[in-house]
Amino acid sequence: NMDSTLHYIHNDSDLSTNSSFSPEEERKSKVQDVVPQALLDQYLSMTDPSRAQTVDTEIAKHCAYSLPGVALTLGRQNWHCLKDTYETLASDMQWKVRRTLAFSIHELAVILGDQLTAGDLVPVFNGFLKDLDEVRIGVLKHLHDFLKLLHLDKRREYLYQLQEFLVTDNSRNWRFRAELAEQLILLLELYSARDIYDYLRPIAFSLCADKVSSVRWISYKLVSEMVKKLYMASTSTFVIDLMNELVEKFCRCRKWSGRQTFVFICQTISEDDCLPMDQFA
Repeated sequence: NMDSTLHYIHNDSDLSTNSSFSPEEERKSKVQDVVPQALLDQYLSMTDPSRAQTVDTEIAKHCAYSLPGVALTLGRQNWHCLKDTYETLASDMQWKVRRTLAFSIHELAVILGDQLTAGDLVPVFNGFLKDLDEVRIGVLKHLHDFLKLLHLDKRREYLYQLQEFLVTDNSRNWRFRAELAEQLILLLELYSARDIYDYLRPIAFSLCADKVSSVRWISYKLVSEMVKKLYMASTSTFVIDLMNELVEKFCRCRKWSGRQTFVFICQTISEDDCLPMDQFA
């Protein structure tokens, strides 16, 4: 019975693929020796869109949830067995399936290593960045974890896209912006003083003027950490320029809320010892 079932599975999957491989080559590309092949074939067959819709609409989500565990079990040398399945799930029509993968893509990157991540995961990651907010939040919550695994030149490409996180499908989704501020604090360690000043500073200032106080409070911490990082890069004048802009933008703001923001930022800088007191003065 198992043999006939597997025969059916392979014939069915061969018909649903558009690859240039012959059925026999397609079969070999899914073969490994870590777990019983029949077990892996059953798992791969469950991600077939036609079967998922007729058997159980939740089955694709469950497959997406367990995929990093399957990848860890098989090892990166057998990623070729899962690659097509992963791409199928990443383009699933159900946003819950894509959201599940978005929340775990950083874990999969650790399992696969930098080369496979750059070739196979980065394109999926880029797709998630343009997806619904329910999917984007999965990427955003682990943005630092994923970007730190990339090479520096690849990591810098995302500097241009960070400001896109300020725009959400629902402007009342303030937790999205709060998470962005939290992640930017972590991202400070990954970028140079110039990158921080040119790309992260404008986003931080925008978050400091947010309508929601919870977002602003995290942003004060972000700015203070930014001041600390730029001060430690003693060869640059970025920290002086940043502090001058803080005075100009907030201290001399016509609105009382802007001047209040300046006081809170000063409080955070002082409490966290981000500057020597003579420099602070």
